[in-house]
Amino acid sequence: MEQTHTSHNTSTAAPGAQRRVLVVEDDPTIVEAIAARLRAEGFLVQTAQDGPSAVDTAEAWQPDLLILDIMLPGFDGLEVCRRVQAQRPVPVLMLTARDDETDMLVGLGVGADDYMTKPFSMRELAARVHVLLRRVERAALAAATPRSGILRLGELEIDHAQRRVRVRSEDVHLTPTEFDLLVCLANTPRAVLSREQLLAEVWDWADASGTRTVDSHIKALRRKIGAERIRTVHGVGYALETPTP
Repeated sequence: MEQTHTSHNTSTAAPGAQRRVLVVEDDPTIVEAIAARLRAEGFLVQTAQDGPSAVDTAEAWQPDLLILDIMLPGFDGLEVCRRVQAQRPVPVLMLTARDDETDMLVGLGVGADDYMTKPFSMRELAARVHVLLRRVERAALAAATPRSGILRLGELEIDHAQRRVRVRSEDVHLTPTEFDLLVCLANTPRAVLSREQLLAEVWDWADASGTRTVDSHIKALRRKIGAERIRTVHGVGYALETPTP
């Protein structure tokens, strides 16, 4: 197993204090750069460089978030994601060396919450980590103080209290990010929301460089709830279609 590294210095970076991040990457230069940046943000960090050690470390250490490269020795990051998510739900930020939409959609399909394509800035990666952890905190708060009732839009049902979605009375499994994205669209059905609006509302990320993340999550969401339910307005954004009264 890859040697683990844990930071004990939380005096300079309170925002990530006591939160655990497991970084899984087989390139020593990249893994150390990521770990150093996250330690500077106050996170506790461990690292792994192959699939089997990543799964073992995740089970033993119980991280709050996983940063996961797709291409790994042993078995790839997609299999790591499947196995870790089977143990317990944990937010996953996937890294890929290829700007391959298929990889991104498959990653989202096995439980990843977000992805970044190499090369990326450490500033943006740190921001994405904070965003994912804030989303987990918001979801826990929502579960503790649930909104009453179920939103029904034709054959689509959104249960805020249980964070469940049904289409034609059948449960549809959504990742936490997909659920938040759907709720954002459903809050103003038929209204067009720009990619930048969705990025700001769902990801808390205001940089236009992240709009492809929105596009990939929309595609994954369409595959689960039906492509006809989300309308694309080219050059602008997306709208959730609802039955005409």
